[in-house]
Amino acid sequence: MNKDTLTKLLIILAATVNVCWAGGCTKNLTDCGAKKKDANSVDTVLKDLREESAKLKSYEGRIEYLISQPLFESQSLRKGVLYYQKSDERSKLRINFETLKQDDEEEEKYIQQYIFDGVWLTQIDYQIEQVKRYQQAEVNEPVDAFELARRNFPIIGFSKTEDLKKEFEIKLVEQQGDKAGDFVHLQLKVKPDSVYKDDYTAVDFWIDKKLGLPAKIVATSTEEDIYRIEFLNPKVNESIDKKVFEFKVPKGFGEEIVPLKKS
Repeated sequence: MNKDTLTKLLIILAATVNVCWAGGCTKNLTDCGAKKKDANSVDTVLKDLREESAKLKSYEGRIEYLISQPLFESQSLRKGVLYYQKSDERSKLRINFETLKQDDEEEEKYIQQYIFDGVWLTQIDYQIEQVKRYQQAEVNEPVDAFELARRNFPIIGFSKTEDLKKEFEIKLVEQQGDKAGDFVHLQLKVKPDSVYKDDYTAVDFWIDKKLGLPAKIVATSTEEDIYRIEFLNPKVNESIDKKVFEFKVPKGFGEEIVPLKKS
């Protein structure tokens, strides 16, 4: 996974977990706006998500991350676990990928880990025995994982509705099928003059109404690559052992350090 792909992954995950922040509402997204006149409007859904976003202290859940490249008739599926924890000092994000499935090949064990501590983004690849560390902020000025992502991506649940509408055409998509009433589907289509026009064409969120959590997010790039993330067994605001975010460079692994770029 190259740096650009890794960046897209973290950006999309950040956007997704911020949708999770709506879970502090009532564990039922519908109830959040039930007493409002336009409970099913785009404005209401976005407002409810943003009002509840500050309540997230921790998040843990299994993820499935699919990259599809139609131009090359190729796709890869990674499965793993996502951890996020926020304290008064800083936030931490960790992704542990455990398996990889390429195209029609058999799924195989493939360990890749990504840890962000507010200053350093660390990538550990056990297959090639390589560690790369990218400095993202000054040591004495750590940034939140989602604040970092906001520089490149609209974070649903954090971004102001008026800011989103400036960059996107936003609509609620009517659901079909037996489970149509179980989800809210928000579609963000990039406007021609949007600051995101060179990176994405559209971003879709499916939010589980009962849990107030995302079930799936799909981002389509300008190269027509598709980044899809699905969630299993999410846990919100439950205790996470601090040791989860600790790591050591494995013995014998090569290490590359990329310092912070000065503006």
